[in-house]
Amino acid sequence: MKTTAQITAYCEKLYRDIDFTVPKAWKEAQEGRKVIGFLPVYVPEEIIHAAGMLPMGVLGGGDELEVIHGDAYYQSYICRIPRSTIELGITGRLDFVDGMLFPSICDVIRNLSGMWKMLKPEVYVKYFDVPQNYSDSIGGEYYQEEMQGLRRDLAQLAGRDISDEAITASIVLYNQHRQLVRDVYAFRSAEPWKAPSSEVYLLMRAGQLLPVEEHIFMLKAYLEAAQAEDRPRRDNCRIVTTGSFCEQPPLNLIKSLELSGCYVVDDDYMLVNRWLMEAVATTGDPIRNLADAFLHHSADSSAKYCNSKEEVGQYLLDSVRANKAEGVIFAAPSFCDPALLEQPMLEDKMRKNDVPHIAFKYAENSGQMQPIREQAGTFADSLKLWN
Repeated sequence: MKTTAQITAYCEKLYRDIDFTVPKAWKEAQEGRKVIGFLPVYVPEEIIHAAGMLPMGVLGGGDELEVIHGDAYYQSYICRIPRSTIELGITGRLDFVDGMLFPSICDVIRNLSGMWKMLKPEVYVKYFDVPQNYSDSIGGEYYQEEMQGLRRDLAQLAGRDISDEAITASIVLYNQHRQLVRDVYAFRSAEPWKAPSSEVYLLMRAGQLLPVEEHIFMLKAYLEAAQAEDRPRRDNCRIVTTGSFCEQPPLNLIKSLELSGCYVVDDDYMLVNRWLMEAVATTGDPIRNLADAFLHHSADSSAKYCNSKEEVGQYLLDSVRANKAEGVIFAAPSFCDPALLEQPMLEDKMRKNDVPHIAFKYAENSGQMQPIREQAGTFADSLKLWN
């Protein structure tokens, strides 16, 4: 794959494959291999990788899956991702997965972990909690023990110990991966017409199904191809989108924003790839290093506990300024408690700093994009005319 079109086409094939053909083939290629699924927003993939297992992101069924059984497990006034995840499980699409991690996002995902234990008693299931106190002596110690518990569980599942050296080697690899992810986002921010948001999204999404070694190769290939290709530059507005860190938007929604006249120069769609914002230390205790990185160098988000009301929204304002954005689009899934509860505070932060913004909601299977395209297009026109 030497062109952005070829790379994007392969990534879209992965995006639309709700049978997880590639991770399943990876497991079947060698006896003893295991796959550990996880939901957004963040888990320490290095520990899974060090165990010789494949970390696999489970991001719901999107608009490719009709939810029938899953609707019986949840009330109607919650987001769709848990219902479609249940559907993936009940229909056997995730039977090849040896374990499932449910990170601390919200009460819905916590409940989903319990349902999974009842539905799949033969599968390793863990609700992976993260600290709310960011003191090294409190939250740091707690988070280290949480990771050590995961390490012990995966070692038992693998039938062998997971050494410090193996975790450090995985940290080195994931540091390289995270840097390439940052490079792609920086390139898009600098020249968004050469790296459309829909392409970058598919590229990042592919990393949830591929071994990290393969995704590193893909990121390098895309960057090289995108830098070399000559694409037309349009008179679009520079926009930051936020609120989509868990249940993912339909691909057509991302494309609709582009067609409406918006260059998306930053987003939180695949925050899982960007959660740790700096390289993790590679000397000393690797578990402590991962804890330190989480406490002191992780991304701010509605899904993360904030210690100070004054800090709420500062990460979004910093992104607007760093990416020279002209406005913000709040795009959150319907009934997403973390995103929608913080949104009024974020809007207030934007208002006080004279940052234009609009908001809408979606579901992962939203089909009608014309209203969203018209709303975003009107917003883009107003920025061109009056901003």
